[in-house]
Amino acid sequence: MAKSDENRVRAGLYTPQQRMRRDASVWTLVQGVLAPVQFIIFLISAVLVVRYLLTGEGYGVATWSILIKTAALALIMVTGAIWEKVVFGQYLFAPAFFWEDVFSFAVIALHAAYVWALWTGYMTPVELMFLALAAYTAYVINAVQFILKLRAARVQAAAETSPQSHGLDARQEATA
Repeated sequence: MAKSDENRVRAGLYTPQQRMRRDASVWTLVQGVLAPVQFIIFLISAVLVVRYLLTGEGYGVATWSILIKTAALALIMVTGAIWEKVVFGQYLFAPAFFWEDVFSFAVIALHAAYVWALWTGYMTPVELMFLALAAYTAYVINAVQFILKLRAARVQAAAETSPQSHGLDARQEATA
């Protein structure tokens, strides 16, 4: 882990002001709703893509599912950028989410490449489905990045509300 990453982890993901903005923002709720919806769309689409690759059936429905997944990705990226602006004061690449944002652009690039290849007829249906699977693999990696970051935020919040973070040990807390 790089030195700056270690310092950021020790310092926490959010300052108290950023946490208050995060908790007060409607965009936090929007992200909280869109993320699992996008994941459900991904799961359905992945099944449809794999089904097509295994059976040769369902190309149309698999294609539409990829386009819906791509639209969901674009929506969550735009609303996520707004959330980042509200919480951190910049639309993207805030230090706390820098690498997640960088990888998000790779995910978007793969999804956009799929749409371009579909639109131009540049790839065969099978090639398109493999490109979609590459985009989905990148999406899963990016989702794991965000899940780990959310977990770190929960750990930080729990540590800040523990008696030790307020200078009390368990004995002092029991007698307080």
